[in-house]
Amino acid sequence: MRVRSVMTAAVTGAALLAVAGCGSGDGGDDKPFAGKSADRIAADAVKATEQADSMHMKGTVRPSGSAGSPGAAVTVDLSVDQRKNCAGTIRTGGADADVRHTDATMYLRGDEEYWRNALKKQPGGDKIVPEVADKWVKTPADDAMVQGLCDKQGLVASMDENKSERTGMKKGSTTTVDGAEAIRLTKKTASGETLTLYVATKGKPYILRTTSSGGKDPNTTTFSDYGKPVRPQAPADGETVDLKELAAAAQKA
Repeated sequence: MRVRSVMTAAVTGAALLAVAGCGSGDGGDDKPFAGKSADRIAADAVKATEQADSMHMKGTVRPSGSAGSPGAAVTVDLSVDQRKNCAGTIRTGGADADVRHTDATMYLRGDEEYWRNALKKQPGGDKIVPEVADKWVKTPADDAMVQGLCDKQGLVASMDENKSERTGMKKGSTTTVDGAEAIRLTKKTASGETLTLYVATKGKPYILRTTSSGGKDPNTTTFSDYGKPVRPQAPADGETVDLKELAAAAQKA
């Protein structure tokens, strides 16, 4: 199980399924999970993370269905909850944007490069870029360009897209992730890549970190702040511009 670094501007995904795997090669210090296979622990961790009311994630994810070109790598540093409130930053193709979603409205404050990438297929997009760069851009949350970006379930589903990656895992020793104790679950793929899942040993078995190493796409994603309220503030009216209005004006010009 891992988080891959293929993303554009939105995140979608199917609901997670808890897979009851048959444990293989279990060993190490697994006292908090005595009697459970590594695969069972991994499945329980995915389910707990899915059910968490909120979380913070920092790393790379793999969404689908976006307005940009498929395959663009996106790094996220994002707090999000089940009600799709979110706040944080995204980085794709060397471009950055701040993100806030509240009251069914998405606000994006991207730099010039971000908007050039986002609007390159939009009629009149080159005329819109100077009007939106470094400003808070207001857009309905169901707009195709941003739909799913603050979907917590979609973010978690993107991580668990290939469920076979979390079967056949092995228990390792306990360690700490940002001060929280975790059990290390590992798997080596046929291609020589090592996948590691760190699961909290205290409280609910939340995922604390995922890593992949030794392959073409090494990455690390860390999860924290489970259950912490996400309360983004909408920018003041005078600080926002409306993308739909600007697009309509650009097409008339």
